[in-house]
Amino acid sequence: MYGQEQRVTFGFGFRLTPWVKRLIIANAVIYVVMWIGGDTGWLSADLIIRYFAFTPAEAYLKPWTLVTYMFLHGGFLHVLINMLMLFFFGPPLESRWGGREFIKYYLICGVAGAVLSLITLITPLGLGGATSPIVGASGAIFGVMLAYALNWPDALIWIYAIFPVKAKYVVMFLGIMTFIFAFRSQSDGIAHFAHLGGLVAGLLYLKRGWRLQLQWESLKKRLRRRKLSVVPGGADAQENRRSAKADEEKRILEVVDKLLDKIAAQGIESLTPEERRFLDDVSKRRQAQHQVRH
Repeated sequence: MYGQEQRVTFGFGFRLTPWVKRLIIANAVIYVVMWIGGDTGWLSADLIIRYFAFTPAEAYLKPWTLVTYMFLHGGFLHVLINMLMLFFFGPPLESRWGGREFIKYYLICGVAGAVLSLITLITPLGLGGATSPIVGASGAIFGVMLAYALNWPDALIWIYAIFPVKAKYVVMFLGIMTFIFAFRSQSDGIAHFAHLGGLVAGLLYLKRGWRLQLQWESLKKRLRRRKLSVVPGGADAQENRRSAKADEEKRILEVVDKLLDKIAAQGIESLTPEERRFLDDVSKRRQAQHQVRH
């Protein structure tokens, strides 16, 4: 319910969901293969990084690295931290959104991290983007963390298992630090623009759903207020009520038409969870009105 404290068990309150499990296994297996391959051989770490890590200056030659780079890691601690974050933050989102929407969002944030790193390299402003190969799922993980904090802002995260901090403050702090470090001139070997790209892409992607949700909630509140309000009788009052109701119905239908056009052009899989809930709410409302009339 809105206005009430959200009680979400962090991490262990959710089972390991299918796509989170697949991603963790894929990243772990690839890391083990790179570790076993060593520095020589046809599966050596150097060879895998050469062909599958994202190097901004070579992006036009190896476009597949926009995706593959997020499954490679530069060391055990690197892959461990990323997979722990995915383990904690991923299952709640996949449980709420569904597997298809979750993996789409994950990949969008990861690709956006590589794209922003590329943009900062070719921009004439001299932002200092990375020129060496970029590896790691951090861009996607930052997007997942953002989505978690937006869905469960007051869920407690235990820092070092000692200090409880709300998720919204943890992600806010990480976002600020990422922004600051991204625009520092000196390089510390971390692809901060990839992290920032995941955050920005996640925010833009989720913002579409917020607008739709807020619009629908506002319409529902206005409908409830009109149902509960006492309006004097008379022809003018009745005409005003009919006019207001017609305007609201028109606005709802305009949103529905846009969503139907989107389905026709891109398929139903293109709808966000908020857009699907909006259509479900409209459908249920229509069915209820139909039952009342008959």
